[in-house]
Amino acid sequence: MSPSSTLRMQIAGQIIFVVLLGIATFFFVKSIKTIRRNIFLGKPFTPDSSPKFRWKNMGRVALGQSKMVKRPIAGFFHILIYIGFVLINIEVLEIIIDGIFGTHRLFQAPLGGLYNTALAFFEILGVLVIIACIVFLIRRDAIKLRRLNMPEMKGWPKLDGRLILIIELVLMVALFTMNAADRAFQASSSMPISSWIAPLFDGFSDTSLHIIERSAWWIHIVGILIFLNYVPYSKHLHIFLAFPNTYYARQKPSGVIENNPAITTEVNLMMDPAATPPEGYEAPTSFGVKDVTDLTWKNLLDAYTCTECGRCTSVCPANQTGKLLSPRKVMMDTRDRLEEHGKHKDSKAEDTADAKTLHDYISAEELWACTTCNACTEACPVEINPVEIIVGMRQYKVMEEAIAPTEINNMLSNLENNGAPWQFSAMDRDKWTKE
Repeated sequence: MSPSSTLRMQIAGQIIFVVLLGIATFFFVKSIKTIRRNIFLGKPFTPDSSPKFRWKNMGRVALGQSKMVKRPIAGFFHILIYIGFVLINIEVLEIIIDGIFGTHRLFQAPLGGLYNTALAFFEILGVLVIIACIVFLIRRDAIKLRRLNMPEMKGWPKLDGRLILIIELVLMVALFTMNAADRAFQASSSMPISSWIAPLFDGFSDTSLHIIERSAWWIHIVGILIFLNYVPYSKHLHIFLAFPNTYYARQKPSGVIENNPAITTEVNLMMDPAATPPEGYEAPTSFGVKDVTDLTWKNLLDAYTCTECGRCTSVCPANQTGKLLSPRKVMMDTRDRLEEHGKHKDSKAEDTADAKTLHDYISAEELWACTTCNACTEACPVEINPVEIIVGMRQYKVMEEAIAPTEINNMLSNLENNGAPWQFSAMDRDKWTKE
């Protein structure tokens, strides 16, 4: 092939790459904007700690993976994938620059020995990522770990978890194939894994090796661009959202259930007819959580951040005793309802009512099975709080629909009539001491 033909092909490749990169970036940004819009459909939220404390918490939990390692096996392999994802993207940066400017391994010359050391480290890390993906596939589909095969994981959630691992395997294999077929590095000890694969290409012509290397290069980078646009539709959105979610995570003790300020104000006004409402106070039109727009934007951020790992459900005492409640399902249902509500806003006029509510997704049986023990919140590796959503939905059931289990209605009646949860008057409370 003549030099002019080679140059034309190179320029054509650069143009194709820039167009693909632009399209992928456009659709990714569009998806992120939609998700951000959906999250801020929620009510205002005020963090309960200082920015300094929140930065430390984010560094410890999201960056440091402190809660992941509480389950050592899963935590260890997740950290391998996590570190691999972060560091191998440095090599991806070089690939993108090479694709735009038509260069080849642009960082090699200026970095010298450091470049070779980094490549060796990336390759070893790449093998560990492959091992971790295989282990996770075995846990999902061979061992069939219970928390990964519960009813709410059927269909797309199960396929999603499997697809992401397969995509990562394909990307790693393409990366090693690209490196091994690159004749300039076949004899180099800087790529310990690719040097083992390189003998497979012995006897191949320079042209064949170039085609294999370029094919693997395109598979790898196009796969990354596809992966980038797949993430907003996947549970793996937590790759990005784990950081803001842990930054805004609640720092008060999990067992503290805050009084609803609107309810407190209304009760105080009823108890004292002479009292005046606080300045700027607007009487609430409803109480509790009917739909996703009654939640705070932090609750909605929780829903999008959910990794669907099932650690919350695996420690839930209600779920362990066979009840319908699954904290993971609560978060998944909240996200699904939020997505549906967002699509409704995009496709319908503002004055068109949305027929569904969050209660169409999460049943009363699930809500009342919760013991509010907060085991789910403590177990979550990215500090999601399903209990806040459950309690808010319960408030709506009781205060707006006057619906609650018989036992709770009896208790509330006794509190109102007797000043205690028991069905006898205050005058009779000490009778048991006389028996």
